[in-house]
Amino acid sequence: MAGFKTSDRSPAAEGHRAGPLIVTEDVDLLDDLLRLCAAAGAEPEVHHSVLERRGGWESAPLVLVGDDAAVRCRSATRRRGVLLVGRDQDDPDVWRRAVEIGADCVLRLPDAESWLVDRIADVAEGVGRPALTVGVIGGRGGAGASTLACALAVTAARQGLRTMLVDGDPLGGGLDVLLGGERAEGRRWPDFAASKGRVAGGALEESLPRLHDLRLLSWDRGDSVLVPPTAMRSVLAAARRRGGVVVVDLPRRIDEAVAEALAQLDVGLLVVPGELRAVAAAGRVASLMSMVLPDLRVVVRGPYATGLDDRWVADALRLPLVGELPVEPGLLADQDRGSPPGASARSPLARFCAAFWERALAGAGDGSVAA
Repeated sequence: MAGFKTSDRSPAAEGHRAGPLIVTEDVDLLDDLLRLCAAAGAEPEVHHSVLERRGGWESAPLVLVGDDAAVRCRSATRRRGVLLVGRDQDDPDVWRRAVEIGADCVLRLPDAESWLVDRIADVAEGVGRPALTVGVIGGRGGAGASTLACALAVTAARQGLRTMLVDGDPLGGGLDVLLGGERAEGRRWPDFAASKGRVAGGALEESLPRLHDLRLLSWDRGDSVLVPPTAMRSVLAAARRRGGVVVVDLPRRIDEAVAEALAQLDVGLLVVPGELRAVAAAGRVASLMSMVLPDLRVVVRGPYATGLDDRWVADALRLPLVGELPVEPGLLADQDRGSPPGASARSPLARFCAAFWERALAGAGDGSVAA
């Protein structure tokens, strides 16, 4: 669990992270590399040869060596993270020069621009362990998926985890309402609808409303805006790079954007009331979701129809059982007073969520999510 225990401070508060070192005298190549650094949100250090001051070459998080500077860098200390960059696609000696300076790889522009921007951005953001990403889906309308999604996020934030809650359902009414933050300042989904390339994780986090120690990406009160799959992919990828946990509230239908979201989940929770019709509806939802999401589990909510219990529902759906979502008296009244689901650490819902995170994070270190 300690591996996911990250600060909720802004990148500025965490201190400036050094950008890549660029070594070249080629003015045109330098212009290209500076442009790519700007696109990645990184501030590079530029030199014409290996740094004279001790430790500069060794301490840079990434070194971009121009073709023209390879000879001047042959005496430099061997290290990882050195990339040989140029524009000549037909240079037969490029691999020899790469070996001489111990480069990890050879990049030719403009073909490798997209890959290089991502690599520079990783350095600028200090990418570590990706966020544990959990999706919540209702087995039928009114199942309580949004309530559980909010409670999971509020509980994770209270435990000190960097937490982002993403509203993936444009017709759901807005998770900002459940959190009491519909008037909070910050960007909403329509602001990201045109996103196609890489979105900087730190910039995304800082731009969103902060409510109850978490960041929320929800909808505005305007007309519904469809989120293209490219935008969903870019935004969720940025959220995951920040570490901690990401909770996504998803609709019961699947379109291209929802499929992109499902593909980035570590685990999905299907919330199913203990009723025969709800189980039948949830079966159809599960069959659709399972085509994209390999790890789908069920959370059952009472009261139950005669002869049903949580184990019966899980067996009928052929899904692993996470547990029974507890009944919480006064939940609606608390929401009317501006208290979100899971706000009280002693409430049954918050205890359920805390137990889920304890199990899930216990297995996250080896790439799995504990049942």
